[in-house]
Amino acid sequence: MALNRDYIGRTYPAPAPYEVSRVKIREFAAAIGDQNPIYRDPEAARAAGHPDVVAPPTFPIVFSLSGAGEAFADPELGLDYSMVVHGMQRFEYARPVYAGDELLCTSTISEIRSVGRNEMLTIKSDVTTVAGEPVCTTYNTLVERGGAA
Repeated sequence: MALNRDYIGRTYPAPAPYEVSRVKIREFAAAIGDQNPIYRDPEAARAAGHPDVVAPPTFPIVFSLSGAGEAFADPELGLDYSMVVHGMQRFEYARPVYAGDELLCTSTISEIRSVGRNEMLTIKSDVTTVAGEPVCTTYNTLVERGGAA
């Protein structure tokens, strides 16, 4: 079944700020196999010009879809999450993510389209500090296999 195109443009705020910690950054860096010391050692991060431990560039995937979860669970959207695979993600940065940041994320369904037998759902998420400073924008495309059939 095709996804409901009426959802294009709907926006979903995350339920709460995401608190970035050194531990979460270190765990994420370990999970992706990146040994760069700026992800683990505050002194190495400061020597590289950062105020604290910096997160790897793909770190916002950890929290950037938290608001969109409401849409995914809505039966009116028509998404069969058991058939979803990750299609694409990209990040546009205003500044890096640092340990100690408290971040807000607002997600918008920016595109739904059919490609062959699959449905492609793209979510744009704007990430800011709780004070409103822009941090990054993420773009995540999910593919629902067989959804357009």
